[in-house]
Amino acid sequence: MDGSLDSGRVPSLRWRLLILVSIASLLIMVLASAFSYRRARHEVQELMDGQMAKTAQLMLAQVMLGEEHLADLTAHIAGIRGLNVRKNQLTLEYQIGKADGVVLARSAQAPSTPLSSALGFSTISEKGESWRSLILEASDGSHRIQIAESIPKRDKEALEIAAKTVQPMLFIFPLLLLAIYVSVRRGLKPIDDLASDVATRSSDNLTPLAAREIPREVQPLVAAINRVLFRLGYSLESERRFTADAAHELRTPLAAARIQAQVALLSPDAERRNHALAQMLSGLDRAARLVEQMLRLARLDPLAQLPQRQSINLVELVQRVAAGAQDAAPHTRIDLDLPECAQSIDGNADLLEVALRNLLDNAIRYSPDESEVTVFLHSAGDALVLGVSDNGPGVDPEELPRLMERFYRGASVTAEGSGLGLTIVSRIAELHGATLELDNRVGGGFEARLCWRA
Repeated sequence: MDGSLDSGRVPSLRWRLLILVSIASLLIMVLASAFSYRRARHEVQELMDGQMAKTAQLMLAQVMLGEEHLADLTAHIAGIRGLNVRKNQLTLEYQIGKADGVVLARSAQAPSTPLSSALGFSTISEKGESWRSLILEASDGSHRIQIAESIPKRDKEALEIAAKTVQPMLFIFPLLLLAIYVSVRRGLKPIDDLASDVATRSSDNLTPLAAREIPREVQPLVAAINRVLFRLGYSLESERRFTADAAHELRTPLAAARIQAQVALLSPDAERRNHALAQMLSGLDRAARLVEQMLRLARLDPLAQLPQRQSINLVELVQRVAAGAQDAAPHTRIDLDLPECAQSIDGNADLLEVALRNLLDNAIRYSPDESEVTVFLHSAGDALVLGVSDNGPGVDPEELPRLMERFYRGASVTAEGSGLGLTIVSRIAELHGATLELDNRVGGGFEARLCWRA
């Protein structure tokens, strides 16, 4: 497998946006078109009613000037030239007559509704066809006029006008889709640039991603990727440092063990051979202890938080670790200065045992025989302090800041050690939200403390 993704199965954000925005735009355009269509039909109907009213007023005003021309009115209207009459054109039908209902003039298709009917607009039916009718009366009540339009033809005319009003949207929608595609593609370009930037990262280039031109919505993703890059870089650096440190620190004990093995192999004297073998075992023990400490530190380095956090009774933990240390060093007296009540914190019991064992091991190793080591636990204001003190020679004050450096053991130290114990303790303290403090005691001796502050 090459790790590539099947583009046919992985959903595309670009196409998802295009589809969703296009569907939303289509729905909005359909709703807008429907609203515009209904509004246009309503306006056309009102316009036609206005046209009927204006025509009726003009014709009725002419009738009031005289009735002599009404007999030939239909012929005169039919003879008017200059108009191109189209098929199914909407026409106004009329009846003109007296107020008592006598018809003086009438168009061929006009409905035969009595002129004595109610004034104003109404809907009538003539031979199965609906008509929009308007009846007006002269101011003196002498004449009446009826103007009528076929409602089916009227609706068809309104439909054509309304449809022509909506029709441009059909041509605009493809242009809108193109504009949406271009906008989405341009809007997602920062994400494409981000993907290209991420693709350039490797174990040799873990610099953080620039977030200056990244949209606000993508910045949390960039921040998360940068955190991953930082942790990855830290892990790789720890691995390289571990490899370099292991190669450097194991070279000396392994070389010494090899020399002692050669001495034992070539020595004819049994006592000298046994001494060489004992020295070789001691060197291998030191190498094994160094490897154990380095592996423990290598496991602690990449941790971002504590594994298996739980409530820990520090009093019980101190008693357990001190008992084990006392059995391993019978020539050193280990005193306990503990509170009567239980003191608990949240943390990892195994790691805290490792930290306390390292502090006790250092105190015992660097103190003379028959010396006294004290493990104490007490509260100081808003702080909780767990520490180990001894009555050994102490440390040069100038060397105190360097004691937590890897493999640093001090200029005057003669006891065996790897120089990693305090580094491990410092890392465990950091994971527990505590700090490691190192000081020389007043009157002689050395003290190391784990401090938890509220």
